[in-house]
Amino acid sequence: MTLKFDKPIFALAPLAGLTDLPFRGVVKRFGADLTVSEMISSNALVQNNPKTTKMLEKNPKETPYSIQIAGSDPNIIKRAVEIINERDGIDIIDLNCGCPAPKVVNNLQGSALLTDLKKMATAIKTIKKYSNKKYTSVKIRLGFEKKNHIEIAKVCEESGADFIAVHGRTKVGRYKAPVDYDAIAEIKQNVKIPVIANGDITTPEKAKWVLDYTRANGVMIGRGAVGKPWIFKLMKDYILDGKEDNMPSDRLIGEVVLEHFNQMVEYYGEYGAVLFRKHLHTYSKGKKGASEFRQFVNNTKETDILREAIKNFFFR
Repeated sequence: MTLKFDKPIFALAPLAGLTDLPFRGVVKRFGADLTVSEMISSNALVQNNPKTTKMLEKNPKETPYSIQIAGSDPNIIKRAVEIINERDGIDIIDLNCGCPAPKVVNNLQGSALLTDLKKMATAIKTIKKYSNKKYTSVKIRLGFEKKNHIEIAKVCEESGADFIAVHGRTKVGRYKAPVDYDAIAEIKQNVKIPVIANGDITTPEKAKWVLDYTRANGVMIGRGAVGKPWIFKLMKDYILDGKEDNMPSDRLIGEVVLEHFNQMVEYYGEYGAVLFRKHLHTYSKGKKGASEFRQFVNNTKETDILREAIKNFFFR
């Protein structure tokens, strides 16, 4: 599999607890070019944690497919890569250098690597050396407390990254600070490898503006796709084909919600119905009776009852 950057790439960002196998299968239905696993702890993977190992699984539709790992110890990363090497159907290993969660940062992983670029470089080089996958990529932020984005991006490039995804905030900015698209543009101007822009890209119009303004090779969509997996089709229609207002019909939305629910139950068992509540909150947003529907959903665990409630709410 060759990842082509001759036209914009539309990628799904990894989001813990949201972008699991069932959800990634749904966004592939709507044309997402690249999907990435939820962030996987290299330590947990090496320890053969069953829940972590299950997170390596991919939907058959996912090509290309990227596994994102968090880690900083070269020996642990090497062993994690060797485990991933045994899996077919994985095209990319991505190193997370952006997660701001305290439990990740305190283990010198995620965005903490931005405070030690030598350690970050070693981690990237370790993946590149031992991986049998076609690509090595890195997800970065603009810095930890202050921006040093060009330096970070150049270290990624020099360490062997084939492309990078850039969240346009520092670690301290978490998810609330304004996204600095100027900084993403500066990164694009200063490295030769492809750059994918990430951060607050929630509409086709915004995606086009970001691509034009930063000259990035693609956009990575996270929360903008939750509750709206068809956002990828809307963006591609608008940017590549000039089609506007191409929203899916209410019936298609209902079919997608039901398909997603059934895949959750198939993948997780009966507990999948409970896990799906958070998706029903976003899918129902803005619809008549959504508040009452969410209240009902929050108090229902039975798979068959939830399935019927979905049908009654989305197909009325």
